[in-house]
Amino acid sequence: MTAFMDRDFLLHTGTAKTLYHDHAAKMPVIDYHCHIDPMEIYEDKRYNSITEVWLGGDHYKWRAMRSCGVPEKYITGDATSAEKFQKWGEILPSLIGNPLYHWTHMELQRYFGITEPLNGESAMRIYEQCNKILAQPDMSVRGIIRRSNVKLICTTDDPADDLKAHELLAADPTAPAVVLPAFRPDKAMRADKADFPQYVARLERVVGYPINKMEDMRRALRDRIAYFADHGCRVSDHALDHSFCVQAEEAELDRILAAAKGGEGIAWDQQLAYHTALLITVGQEYEKRGWVMQLHFGCLRDNSTRMFKKLGPDTGFDSMNDAANAVGLARFLDTMELAKALPKTVLYSLNPADNGIIGTIMGCFQTDSSIPGKVQQGSAWWFNDHKPGMEAQMTSLMTLGVMGTFNGMLTDSRSFLSYTRHEYFRRILCNLFGQLVEDGEYPSDLNTLGKMVENISYNNTLRYFGFDKVLK
Repeated sequence: MTAFMDRDFLLHTGTAKTLYHDHAAKMPVIDYHCHIDPMEIYEDKRYNSITEVWLGGDHYKWRAMRSCGVPEKYITGDATSAEKFQKWGEILPSLIGNPLYHWTHMELQRYFGITEPLNGESAMRIYEQCNKILAQPDMSVRGIIRRSNVKLICTTDDPADDLKAHELLAADPTAPAVVLPAFRPDKAMRADKADFPQYVARLERVVGYPINKMEDMRRALRDRIAYFADHGCRVSDHALDHSFCVQAEEAELDRILAAAKGGEGIAWDQQLAYHTALLITVGQEYEKRGWVMQLHFGCLRDNSTRMFKKLGPDTGFDSMNDAANAVGLARFLDTMELAKALPKTVLYSLNPADNGIIGTIMGCFQTDSSIPGKVQQGSAWWFNDHKPGMEAQMTSLMTLGVMGTFNGMLTDSRSFLSYTRHEYFRRILCNLFGQLVEDGEYPSDLNTLGKMVENISYNNTLRYFGFDKVLK
């Protein structure tokens, strides 16, 4: 019987073990997409308890606790930190096969030296031990980043943000890593949302001029892209319900913007036309600047109206979307390419049924470019960043695309302890490669395989995003 999460966790062949321990494990981390607060890095935030780190904003854990019948009081309510942690410990054994079980114990091992399984009986003992360790000098946010061998972090930032934290970090010679903003203009592009008029007013205050016509909005986004570029930004991120491409005349786009800004409802096809037009605008800017555009699609958000009203977004009530994405994605990429607006692009779908769609469509747009893998399939995202999900995504990429140019893993997390997800990914990657060697499907060429593992773990990301110009 294999020991629980030992040194060779998830590594089932000798080749896999060599690839991981001799190659993947030594590579630093670039976390090019996450949702952490950069000010917490600058201020070197310290945590009062492990509950604050793990349960303060982790909707993955919140969903699991609700599914186990834990009352909301112990999830997002007013229960004490100890009570919340106790409930998490009690339900964890039920999560057999769930990545939360693995992530929890990886974080306990790597950051706290705790190998004892977490359950209802051990919860308070582990709670006290973790809290003592969190009080140590090297367990502040900066200490965690250094211990995790993280070299560069990209946060997620709105066009109207002032990027003050990034300015402070850039001027701080003691910063634990390079911290860059990522441009996330979703609020400017969702004219169908109820808070759109308020957002436009905020953006107007930032840029210093009124936004009444479509060209005004284009100008505002271009100006903010320039501002982000001055702060080191090299990547954008866009959340789409599904892929689409709907075009409209300028006069119609002006009417859509005016209606939305005035608080009038707009039709869904009008929203898609407005959104498409702005994606082309920003895509042209990204292409000129050599930025990477990330597109996340396939999510159906805020499904429980009752809980959305109570807790707001990003609280554990989203799901996969089964909307067809093939036609919209192909037309969108084609339109962007024709408009000279197709930058380096990473495609993520929350629905694993889209793996083959992404793998085949992206191959149609790898043309006239010296950039290996200009259009990429992103790593298994959100509901898919578990062992079978990662294996499925990488197997699809190997069979339909080119694995050697893959950019590898990101945390997409709000927790500073989530860097272990890079290790989790690397172990699964090495095991996949090792099995191919074991089955005689690839030669036992550890030099070639080792370099490929190192590239996927770190080097491809370094070059693709242009971070090699930042990390000297």
